[in-house]
Amino acid sequence: MKILMFGRGVIATVYGWALERAGHEVEFYVRPGRASMYGDAIDLDLFDTRRRVWGRRVAEKWPVRYHETLEPDHDFDLIVVSLPHHRLAEASAFLAPRIGKATVLVFGNIWTEPQDAIAPLPLDRIAWGFPQAGGGFDADGVLRGLLLPSVVFGTFGRPPTDRERAVRQAFREAGLRIKERPDFRGWLWVHFVSDAGLLSQGLRRGSLSELAGSAGDLRAGLLTGRELLPLLEARGIDLRRHRVGLLPFRAPTWLTASALAWLTAHVAAARVSLTAHSDPDAEEPREVCRDTLAEARRLGISVPRLEAAEPHFGERAY
Repeated sequence: MKILMFGRGVIATVYGWALERAGHEVEFYVRPGRASMYGDAIDLDLFDTRRRVWGRRVAEKWPVRYHETLEPDHDFDLIVVSLPHHRLAEASAFLAPRIGKATVLVFGNIWTEPQDAIAPLPLDRIAWGFPQAGGGFDADGVLRGLLLPSVVFGTFGRPPTDRERAVRQAFREAGLRIKERPDFRGWLWVHFVSDAGLLSQGLRRGSLSELAGSAGDLRAGLLTGRELLPLLEARGIDLRRHRVGLLPFRAPTWLTASALAWLTAHVAAARVSLTAHSDPDAEEPREVCRDTLAEARRLGISVPRLEAAEPHFGERAY
């Protein structure tokens, strides 16, 4: 399969690397002028847990190919779009006349109605997924991150189409297990508020990396996420369909937070999942918290813990 990763963010890079290692042809679309700035290789320092529970460290310089233009007659089979949720509308408008014959994988957080978030892309050409990887580029341009053994794909109450099955197969060939979520809309929103809870506390401390090993801060993040569950119900989500995803918020938070603190202090792969997010000026954490709080206020849902963190993510605070 010939695959275009839309942008050169962490998720695009990690999965682009895994897909290319599986035999797919992978290239990147970047904004004009960025290719020369990035150079012709990416320095990787990853924990790859696809085959070992404790992870295998991958440290290498990965040669990559860039495009600064995208013509409608391209021959890509798949375009992977993994962007901050607030940039999806801009990316969709750009891609709509340039989609060619490709399937577009929308691969990340969404807080609005999913189909609305990617208008005007044709819905019969879309696959929906969510990465199970993370990390960040450090000051030297090295991508330090984590690749988990599975990836989430979903639909909206129907079986996957042939296009969606082909995308899943490409990720299977990269050694990834597929987790199916038939209520993908609900799953996305549960994940979004989970992020808002932890990110609000990370912003309070300066960055998400500061939560590693801190039971108190992690508990505050879990409690913030718990108070957001009525917001999901107000948006029409049946929480009974997401019991597993909500377990960290339903269980006693002192116990869950203590377990997470131990893992992020002593297990390298778990620690990287937080410590790689060390940029205090990152835009997306603020956007996630800001949009969650705005929706809670719109629907009249009381969220005092999230409101208490607002000084750290308030309107254009960065």
